[in-house]
Amino acid sequence: MPELTRPGSGSARPGSDSARPGSDSARPGPGSARPRPDGTRAGTRPRLAGWRPRLRLGTGRAGVLVAGTVLLAAVAACLLAPLLWPLDQSAVALDRTRLAPSWTHPAGTDDLGRDVAHRALYGLRVSLLVGAVAALVATVIGGVVGGIAGTVGGRVDRVLMRIVDTVAALPHLLLGIFIVAMLRPSLGAVIASIGLTHWLSTARVVRSELLSLRTRPFVDAAVNGGASRLRVLTRHLLPHVLPRLALAVTLMIPHAVWHETALSFLGLGLPPHLASLGNMINDGQGSLLAGAWWASLAPGAVIVLVTLAIAVVAARWRDRLDPRVRAELQL
Repeated sequence: MPELTRPGSGSARPGSDSARPGSDSARPGPGSARPRPDGTRAGTRPRLAGWRPRLRLGTGRAGVLVAGTVLLAAVAACLLAPLLWPLDQSAVALDRTRLAPSWTHPAGTDDLGRDVAHRALYGLRVSLLVGAVAALVATVIGGVVGGIAGTVGGRVDRVLMRIVDTVAALPHLLLGIFIVAMLRPSLGAVIASIGLTHWLSTARVVRSELLSLRTRPFVDAAVNGGASRLRVLTRHLLPHVLPRLALAVTLMIPHAVWHETALSFLGLGLPPHLASLGNMINDGQGSLLAGAWWASLAPGAVIVLVTLAIAVVAARWRDRLDPRVRAELQL
């Protein structure tokens, strides 16, 4: 009588040649589960060890979409504010001071009866204007200094970089306060203080980019072909540097907005009667002690939301320019 055995038990005894890893019977048959490229077999769930969420701040599509929507809404509101909601900077209403948020006043009123949401919108207009102009001034200064250092090289490069290191060793806020004190508080003084203290990183980036481009084969071919230094700079180097400069302007706007807010909060920025986010936070200190927390909450929330939206969009742009570098939000 034949012995009843389990399927495959007769050919898989320990020590037999058929059970060895290199034998033919140990190989997976046509109907067996073959391993997948990720190390799993058919019918099993894939491993999640290296899985990461797709939505990331600054790199995910959803985050960029939300940030772009917030930024476009803020810019549109700033542009349409004088037409839809005209504001008298000197108007006060002492009969409605420190009113809590309601349907009539969504963000409440301050200690002079002025609508906080209304003034926060106009303060955002001023902050974005100062930030954009100051970032443009700083980028132009940094681009010129970095362009000269990276193109000329030699002793000029060393002298300019030592100047950059010397200015970078000074605290930006203290240097900005000194510049504003020398020029007296005004819109131009705030822009000058930000532009003259935030061009250092741009100069270093432009210099390093030009030094890298000078070693490329197409630049060597242009020089060997008889092209002048000016032609090489304008036709071969600047087209590669301009996208970096445009990105530098975008990345610098949040820094400029925070710098202007700090100066206005310290009383060294714009005049107190003008609607500025820094002035509103400074004015809201007295209301905060009296329990009117909304006078400082609205301008602070506007600063955080708008600057974070700009930083997220700029981080996505930086990922597009250089995919090897992971975008990091630095305010």
